Amino acid sequence: MAEPIIRADKLTKYYGRARGVIELDLEVQPGEVFGFLGPNGAGKTTTIRTLLDFIRPTAGRATIFGLDAHRDSLAIRRRIGYLPGELTLYESLSGRELLSYFAHLRGMLRDGRGEVLAERLDCDLGREIRTLSHGNRQKLGLIQALMADPELAILDEPTLGLDPLVQLEFFKIVDEIRAAGRTVFVSSHNLPEVERICDRVGIIREGRLLAVETVAGLKERALRRLELRFAEPVPVDLLAGVPGVRDLVVDGANLTCVVVGPVDPVLRTALRHEIEDVISHEPGLEEVFMAFYGGQAVGEAPDAA
Repeated sequence: MAEPIIRADKLTKYYGRARGVIELDLEVQPGEVFGFLGPNGAGKTTTIRTLLDFIRPTAGRATIFGLDAHRDSLAIRRRIGYLPGELTLYESLSGRELLSYFAHLRGMLRDGRGEVLAERLDCDLGREIRTLSHGNRQKLGLIQALMADPELAILDEPTLGLDPLVQLEFFKIVDEIRAAGRTVFVSSHNLPEVERICDRVGIIREGRLLAVETVAGLKERALRRLELRFAEPVPVDLLAGVPGVRDLVVDGANLTCVVVGPVDPVLRTALRHEIEDVISHEPGLEEVFMAFYGGQAVGEAPDAA
């Protein structure tokens, strides 16, 4: 097996007594899009900043391209593209001037890659950065991270502030990066985004890596809240015994439940009666954690990990 692009061994970071990340073991393989999923404050950005040697770990170590994340940090940065979660840009420059500046720092020839990405992401490079909305600044951050075709792109909350059409174009760009054999590490708190673009997902909560799942495995254990409205009242035990059904409530012609895993068995059973409406609610991350780990206490290591 090829050397992992990213490897963390017992990576730990404390800020005084405050928790950053705790004994994080992680491997990201060449050519994959790896999602780092967790709510705000879970430790995603701390992990990225430690990997890039912006902050030093309290314990443990990390390598990127097989190089030590601290000792070889300059050599590593030459080969990566990075979008920080808290993006700060030079306010007095135009977008075009900013990209030219970053291209010069990288020793890039003017091959037009930045302009091509700007067109795809609908980014006006002629305006001063001080006049741009958050979403348009985010576009510039993505362009500077990707325009050099880096071996590894590390993107912290990349779609934050982007409108849906631009998000779709970004997803296409990620698919193209994967097809070219390059690697992407995406930090996100957006479950549908991670399911759309990633091959594998690491789930982090309160500084601890709870699990690493394939996206297929994640979907098999997906949680949804369903509301069904029937043409007529249905039996209260209509879905009794159907795998994955929880919290079932039947009130005349209205049925609500939580489904863990595929919804097909639920719908096949429900279609024995005439359905007038189906509403599916996207779960929050906390609900996803509960689906994975039941009522397990916060911070307790999962049995399956």
